[in-house]
This record gives sequence, C-alpha cells and structure tokens, in this order.
Amino acid sequence: MTKRTTFARFSELMTTFGSAIAAASAVEAGRCPRACDLANLGIDPKAFRKIGHYY
Repeated sequence: MTKRTTFARFSELMTTFGSAIAAASAVEAGRCPRACDLANLGIDPKAFRKIGHYY
C-alpha cells in the first residue's frame, strides 16, 4: 500500500466521521443536517427530510 492510498483512506475516514458529528449535532439542535453531510453518510437528503426527526 502506498502512502497516497493510506492518506486518501484516512482522509475519507475523517470526512465521514466529521459528517456524522455534524449531522448528529444538527439533529440534536433541532435543525436539518446539510445535504452534503447526509450524502457523505450514504443517506438520501430528500428521504431524510421526509422522516421529520428534527424540530
């Protein structure tokens, strides 16, 4: 495994983790998470808005 591949995987992991934190914080605060954060987590933003788990 090259250093570039290792760095790319680590970067992707950090992006996913950051999106999870941002989405959870938004829902906890009663806001809808950003569409890009939901997409990074593999969640369809339109489908999430139909759920209505935010205030």
